[in-house]
Amino acid sequence: MNLSVNELKLKAITIREEIVKMIAASQSGHPGGSLSAVEIVTALYFGGILKHDPAHPTLPERDRFILSKGHAAPVLYAAFAEAGYIDKALLPTLRKLGSPLQGHPDKRKLPFLEASTGSLGQGISLANGMAQAARLNNETHQMFVLIGDGESDEGQIWEAAMYAGHHRLDNVNVILDMNGYQLDDSNTHILNLEPITDKWKAFNWNVIDVDGHDMAAVVKALAAAKAHTGSPTVVIARTVKGQGVSFMENNNKFHGVAPTEDELKQALSELEQQRATLS
Repeated sequence: MNLSVNELKLKAITIREEIVKMIAASQSGHPGGSLSAVEIVTALYFGGILKHDPAHPTLPERDRFILSKGHAAPVLYAAFAEAGYIDKALLPTLRKLGSPLQGHPDKRKLPFLEASTGSLGQGISLANGMAQAARLNNETHQMFVLIGDGESDEGQIWEAAMYAGHHRLDNVNVILDMNGYQLDDSNTHILNLEPITDKWKAFNWNVIDVDGHDMAAVVKALAAAKAHTGSPTVVIARTVKGQGVSFMENNNKFHGVAPTEDELKQALSELEQQRATLS
C-alpha cells in the first residue's frame, strides 16, 4: 500500500484513535510512547516503505519489522488492524486474558511477528542476525527496527550498533523514536543522549535526522534509508511523547497510565477535529 501524504495523515489519526480506545478499554498500557511513534509506523506500513503482504504475512521476500520498544505494542496492533493482519474487533481485548494482543508483542500469540519483543535493547541484535542470514543467502529484503531513546540507555543497543557498522550491514535500518522521555523522567535528567547524531556517526552509520511528525519528511527519510548502500542507516525521529492528544503531550504521567472515560472522550474529540482539518 502506498498512500498519499494526506491519506497517510488521515490513517495516522485513525491509528491514534485506536491506540487511546484500546488502552482505555484495558485500563492498562503505554499511550505516550505509542502515540509518539504513529507517523513512523504509518509510513512504514502504508507509505510504500515496507515490502509486506497481509494475505501472505510470512512471504520470504518480505521486509522485516521489529518493534524493539515493545511496550508501544498498541501502535503496532492498530497498524496491523488497519492493514488487515488482524481483525479490528480484537483491539479492545488488549492485555486481556487469552487475547493475542499481549502488553508486549508475543510471537506465540501472533505467529507472523518477526520476534517477541519488549525486553529492551535487543531489537537491533535480532535485526543484525536476520541481516547476516539474508546476506549469506543472497536475499534482498531489509530489516527495520524501531527503538526508543530511553531504550538507548541499554548497552546492547551500542554493541549491536558497533557490530552493524563494522560489518556494513546496509540492509539494517533503525528508527530512533526520540520523544525525550522514559519511564521516570526526561532523558536529559536520567542519561543525556546528546549529541545523538555524532554518536551514531562514530559507529559508522548513515544518519538521517528528521521531524518525526512531519509525514512527508518521515516517508522521505525512510525511503532514503532503504535506498542507502554501504552502511546501516539510523533515522533519528524527533517526536513528542503523547503526540496528538493535548493533555498527553510531553506529560510523562502517560508513559504507562490509561486515560479515564472523560479523558478518552476529550482525546477522541481532539483527534476528530484534526481529521476535519484534513478532510
